[in-house]
Amino acid sequence: MNSNLFIVIAASAVFYGTPLLFAAMGEVLTERSGVLNLGVEGMMLLGAVAASYISNTASGPGWLVLVLCLLGAMGAAACGALIHAFAVITLRVNQTVSGLALTILAGGAGLSSYLANIWELKDPATHQFGKLDVFGLKDLPILGPVIFHQTMLTYLSWVLVVASTWYLFRTRAGLGLRAVGESPQTADSMGINVVRTRYTHTLVGGMFAGIAGAAYSLTIVPTWVDGMTSGAGWIAIALVIFGFWRPDLTMVGAYLFGALQGLAPTLQARGVDIPSAVLKSLPYLVTVVVLVIMSSGSAKRRLGAPAALGIPYEREER
Repeated sequence: MNSNLFIVIAASAVFYGTPLLFAAMGEVLTERSGVLNLGVEGMMLLGAVAASYISNTASGPGWLVLVLCLLGAMGAAACGALIHAFAVITLRVNQTVSGLALTILAGGAGLSSYLANIWELKDPATHQFGKLDVFGLKDLPILGPVIFHQTMLTYLSWVLVVASTWYLFRTRAGLGLRAVGESPQTADSMGINVVRTRYTHTLVGGMFAGIAGAAYSLTIVPTWVDGMTSGAGWIAIALVIFGFWRPDLTMVGAYLFGALQGLAPTLQARGVDIPSAVLKSLPYLVTVVVLVIMSSGSAKRRLGAPAALGIPYEREER
């Protein structure tokens, strides 16, 4: 029963959707503060190369090395997010330009590739996040491979989705975050530090993107390949729109895109005669459609985009 095509695709959706979910959740928090970060792809690659390096060089218990990999990935991506935050919040640089510059700087032929070369990341990652057999239920019909046979990162992402949803809609700090994204002037008048809120959530968004990068270098493609994220950062940005800037709905979108990404290897393994290029292009075609739909301001308002998204804030002197 568990070899049924639908179940295999569902399990693949969760597996391939996990890094997309991390990156998209981080972007949700960042955009909720009014900051648009198109540098997600670059931050993911910084996290991926840092995690791969630590995996191959650190020693000690496997679980401790993997924790260090995640911390290193989060730190590396946060550095990229800090550059973006300083440019768009302090210097009030155009947010689109800054994000694109970050992706180019850290992208496949940029800093991540340079670091991989000098660190000689050629062998498979020594420590990887393997799939777990939770409670020995991986062979349970239907739910076994989908829910109980995933990596630790998948279960961490579920915890973070619940925590992020609670934070955004059930806490005073989350209310303040949403206020900053909707009307920073009003939030400022209420005593909320707009600059600190935007800096904090841009950095947290970067850390989430770093975990997403680590998921690629230690799970999806556990041997370093330049540009291994292959545009996943752009899919994550589209997922924020797809999920109406909500972590829970973003998770649904991440697994849908994950299913599209896992469709090619799944069908090829079953001998289905469909050109792989067609199957591999599906997630990106859907991404383009979503971004085109969101190109107008009226569409943004209907879908619930933060009103101040992408608009720099300069505090008025009182």
